[in-house]
Amino acid sequence: MIDPISGDRLPAVETRFAFFTGKGGVGKTSLACASALRLAELGRRVLLVSTDPASNLDEVLETTLGTMPTAVTGVAGLSALNVDPEAAAAAYRERMVGPYRGVLPAAAISNMEEQFSGGCTVEIAAFDAFAELLAGNEITRAFDHVVFDTAPTGHTLRLLSLPSAWSDFLVTNTTGTSCLGPLAGLEKNKATYRAAVQALADEDLTTVVLVARPDLSALREAERTRCELADLGVRHLVLALNGVFQPASEDTVALAMASRQAQALQHMPERLAALRRSATGFLPRGMVGLASLRAFLHPAVAPPVRAMPALSVSVPGGLGAIVDDVEAAGHGLVMTMGKGGVGKTTVAAAMAVALASRGHRVVLSTTDPAAHVDWAIDEEVP
Repeated sequence: MIDPISGDRLPAVETRFAFFTGKGGVGKTSLACASALRLAELGRRVLLVSTDPASNLDEVLETTLGTMPTAVTGVAGLSALNVDPEAAAAAYRERMVGPYRGVLPAAAISNMEEQFSGGCTVEIAAFDAFAELLAGNEITRAFDHVVFDTAPTGHTLRLLSLPSAWSDFLVTNTTGTSCLGPLAGLEKNKATYRAAVQALADEDLTTVVLVARPDLSALREAERTRCELADLGVRHLVLALNGVFQPASEDTVALAMASRQAQALQHMPERLAALRRSATGFLPRGMVGLASLRAFLHPAVAPPVRAMPALSVSVPGGLGAIVDDVEAAGHGLVMTMGKGGVGKTTVAAAMAVALASRGHRVVLSTTDPAAHVDWAIDEEVP
């Protein structure tokens, strides 16, 4: 289907709020930045917000960002900010504890600070910053559009579910304390969370863009997200297929890649396939820097792709040597980590299966809220 603003290469962003979400590495930041730049070029006032703790908006936009809107250098009408969980937590703690300094004994103040030092406070503080942006605070009033570049799916689903969860909690609990602070008299929070819930459910106000590569795992995650968002009352969804590959030769690898994508799209879940969609091609260059973003938006003026000189590289022989080292220890903990989309789950699953096949008892676990190690294995392993 065709996007009325920019053809079919970018998803439609016409509502005041737009969320770009999806599996790690599918291109959320690239499409969010390109969409925000496109809106700014149309004369709109746009605020681009990253809720990802590992945000790289600074690099993509070539502008040093903070927790307040910063004008993007060289782009009229576009500003951006990063929601910093730790900075938000520090400000939240002071907001909760500050009024009691000089009123309560030092021991009581120390006890309060300790209560607000946990992970719960960090999560709620980041959520509070997000909810206020969504509810419409003084920061967002100056903008026509607020575009959210979110963390990978599991974190984002939790973030989007919190307005409803905390709104219900405050309605049914009016005394005592929680990591929100003393519950009595939190009328401001109630109003903010209620407004956030209403904004998320308002199809004229909020669009959620499900970004996915044309491969089975990304499309599965997009479908799961679609289902969970529907349960939250969020129904204005569009699908952005990113990295759609069209082979320009009879190269075996190119044909295999195109065939694999075609099969994944052919088996796309029916309700996901029914969503309005855009399709972004497989790009020969990354979208880092304003020049790259503009070259994507205006391909007629894109610089030609220079042929890279042939490189002589030595490719490692797989994970075998690492598995040998782990096995030699007889026991232990192996952790895989890295940027979204680099293959952490694949490497962890491969190592776990290899060790199990050698007769070792292995527990394969995940700390990712999007948890899809079962998809990586796709079968029971003794």
